[in-house]
Amino acid sequence: MRHTSYLAIAFVFLSAFTSVQQNPLQYPDEKHFSNVQQLTFGGDNAEAYWSFNDRMLVFQSNNPAWGLKCDQIFYTALNADLKKEKPKMISTGEGRTTCAYFLPGNKTIVYASTHLGGKECPEEPARIPGGKYLWPIYDTYDIFVADLKGQIKKQLTDVKGYDAEATVSPKGDKIVFTSTRNGDLDLYTMNIDGSDVKQITHQLGYDGGAFFYPHGSKLV
Repeated sequence: MRHTSYLAIAFVFLSAFTSVQQNPLQYPDEKHFSNVQQLTFGGDNAEAYWSFNDRMLVFQSNNPAWGLKCDQIFYTALNADLKKEKPKMISTGEGRTTCAYFLPGNKTIVYASTHLGGKECPEEPARIPGGKYLWPIYDTYDIFVADLKGQIKKQLTDVKGYDAEATVSPKGDKIVFTSTRNGDLDLYTMNIDGSDVKQITHQLGYDGGAFFYPHGSKLV
């Protein structure tokens, strides 16, 4: 899964590392992070991104304790206790979803879903050789906008092929996403209403997982 970083949790029981005893999520020699807190418990949880007002997070999860068989989209306030309560699900609960992002105003969320291709979770590819993780490129992924109640307000892509991995410019005017509409995995931009689609990369190979620079005029 793109952009997913893996956090090794070190439990150190030496009295010299009192800070680690107080917070086992933090390495004893960590100088840049403090007050590290675990927000999700159970299942695979990833692609967590801030709202524009920094008060909420949107993320995807397949937590079986929430009745999930594959990834769905949720949002949560930072003070919510996800050990005790299930966050609000934004996606339809059908198909598989990925890569959600808040739109300006913090009242709508853009995300990708396969639900138009079928209600069930699409079949995952075999993890071979060696059981390595694979990210399936389902051609039924399309990009949608939903409100915080989970009501789909607009479908932004309707071209055959994988359309997903959408992120929004800090300026609030553009979306960058990954698509196979030309037969290869390339980056595209569009306005936040889905208009003015432009291909950004043109070389063979996977081009995806893009983000805007803070000023919104460049991509990484």
